[in-house]
Amino acid sequence: MTSKSFPFTAIVGQADLRLALLLAAIDPRIGGVLAFGDRGTGKTTTIRSLAHMLPPDKATFGCPYGCKPDSTVGPCAPGCPKSEGKKTKIASRPVSCVDLPLGVSEDRLTGALDIEKAMVEGKKEFQPGLLADANNGFLYVDEVNLLEDHIVDILLDVAASGENIVEKDGFSIRHPARFVLVGSGNPEEGELRPQLQDRFGLAVNVTTPMDPRERVEILKRREAFEADSEAFHAAYKHKNSRLRGKVTRARTALDAIEVDDKVFHFAAELCLALGSDGLRGELTLIKASRAYAAFEGRKTVVVEDLVKLAPLVLTHRLRQDPLSDMPSSARIERALDACYERA
Repeated sequence: MTSKSFPFTAIVGQADLRLALLLAAIDPRIGGVLAFGDRGTGKTTTIRSLAHMLPPDKATFGCPYGCKPDSTVGPCAPGCPKSEGKKTKIASRPVSCVDLPLGVSEDRLTGALDIEKAMVEGKKEFQPGLLADANNGFLYVDEVNLLEDHIVDILLDVAASGENIVEKDGFSIRHPARFVLVGSGNPEEGELRPQLQDRFGLAVNVTTPMDPRERVEILKRREAFEADSEAFHAAYKHKNSRLRGKVTRARTALDAIEVDDKVFHFAAELCLALGSDGLRGELTLIKASRAYAAFEGRKTVVVEDLVKLAPLVLTHRLRQDPLSDMPSSARIERALDACYERA
């Protein structure tokens, strides 16, 4: 299991991407992570390593959709013991990290008729798709900006509702599909549809490391991992365990984190100053700051949390001004300085 993925705590650099992924893991309601940047910078390695580092998830035993065993949740979908009125058991399973291929078909994504059983056994049975596999885990899309439009439309619908609804082949299936959507890509190869870009709670620009010492350390760790992955994992076992414990404690403490009016006002003034559309910017900024405070072991959110996280939350939400060549990061920094002075 662990030998196949690079240890999360062994990643060199990429502080913003690692922080964004941890915050999304603490509170999936933040809305996922978008990582754009240069090729060969380890975006995929970092994303895939996170799922293997997280504590196991609890699911209903025997449910093909991995639904939560919460007794307050109603029937899941055909095939789940809860929907059939059976006595349910709790199963512990690793957090899933499902890869979504660029050329994926709609049937493979949403689920469809199990052709093999239909032909061999003459049974009409629903075969869950990738959305079912990713429930309560991560759905990772490399080159997300190259996804076909009809696949993007499905992802937008499911991300908004948290459910996958299949009405075809004589099936009427509705099952939970709540996942952390993580996308990566190179902006030189195409732009991301604005509707999908806005669905990502956090966005990170990943650049090629320019410090020779950092590059050397990356090379050394990669060489050590490929030479003996088991020994390499053993060397980072304690660090991974400590980080896993912080994430677990942060999840438990999340709902008790307090946010006072000063923080709410700062978030609103910042988004107004930047001309952010709608209220999604403020909502995501508050959620991310609450997750960060929980991760840091604090009971309250402070304005400095918003200052730290604003670039991750707002950079991809700013309107492009064709008459200005000022980068988004500079606009955010200027707005932060103005708001911080008034706070």
